[in-house]
Amino acid sequence: MSGLVNAFVVVAVIALVIARQFRAQRIDAGRRWWLLPIVLGVVALREPGTVDAHHPTASIALLTAELLIGLATGAAWAWTTRIWAEPDGTVWSRSTKASGGVWFIGIALRIGLYALGAALGVHQNSSALLLALAATLLVRAGILALRARALQTPPARGAAYGVAGHRPAWKEPV
Repeated sequence: MSGLVNAFVVVAVIALVIARQFRAQRIDAGRRWWLLPIVLGVVALREPGTVDAHHPTASIALLTAELLIGLATGAAWAWTTRIWAEPDGTVWSRSTKASGGVWFIGIALRIGLYALGAALGVHQNSSALLLALAATLLVRAGILALRARALQTPPARGAAYGVAGHRPAWKEPV
């Protein structure tokens, strides 16, 4: 894909994620929470210009910093997200103001990395940003899935005596 298409994908995913993060969403820890980040990562890694051939060391250092920022942003975003369990056992999440602050700081750090790369003369491809976004989403979804599993109560093995739905034992007629 071209850089313009990658940039469009990054902006679209970020807009979707930011728009959805402040609405309550049901968390299903058993679903494929890792699928979207993996697809984004594959799309990012298919691009040939992830590392600048003229400045490989600086390019790899910037990419590593981008990934570390992505991982830290994902973890901080997940831990600042409020989660709760409803009486029916479903687990819900909603981002907080602190989550918005995490996004702001993450974006500011990425802008700083881009400015540093431009100052060093390193050609930066949008695939690095897409890869870091995939890392952010993967870490956030994984931590939220773990937190959701901790909140979910396992179904009761057997009903207690007198609980609705409980059938009394069969009695033999005398």
